[in-house]
Amino acid sequence: MNIKGKKVVLRAVERKDLLDLHTWSNDPDVCKMLGGWHFPGSMDQQEVWFSNLKADQRNQRFAIETPDLGLIGTANLVDINWKDRTAFHGMLLGDKDLRGKGYGVDTIMSVMRYAFEELDLYRLDGTIIEYNQPSYRVYVEKCGWTVEGRRRGALNRGGQRWDNILVGITREEYFTLLKANNYWND
Repeated sequence: MNIKGKKVVLRAVERKDLLDLHTWSNDPDVCKMLGGWHFPGSMDQQEVWFSNLKADQRNQRFAIETPDLGLIGTANLVDINWKDRTAFHGMLLGDKDLRGKGYGVDTIMSVMRYAFEELDLYRLDGTIIEYNQPSYRVYVEKCGWTVEGRRRGALNRGGQRWDNILVGITREEYFTLLKANNYWND
């Protein structure tokens, strides 16, 4: 089943995507905007990662695709806790020229609709590295996520310590956002 947004389609990651995913995972400009550890990765490592996707029901990865551009990024719902109905969400757009054109908003709105309306999750969590103002704007200012905390100096980039901003959104907040912005009815 594909997850359809207004601008994007979220679909399963396919073998044909691996070259782009490998390129993005080794791009220093992409990696510096993400949390977590990033090391140079080989295509063999990308293949192993891809092979492990099939059996992992707690971690769902999606390719972000548009009808005219093809694959533009990835999104996920990981660390899904089915008992407490929570998950962690992250996203990346591989080509910086595509940022600021509504693809990120549509991806996040599509992931939230799927998580809250299809999977019946209660909340989503995420993190944003302190200097990633584009992600802050899209999640907090446009998509209704709330800053819930800050892990001071938790991330090291370029020899400097940066805060990791903890963000989240609940099911009720998502539906309140929909009433305010009428996103799916435009």
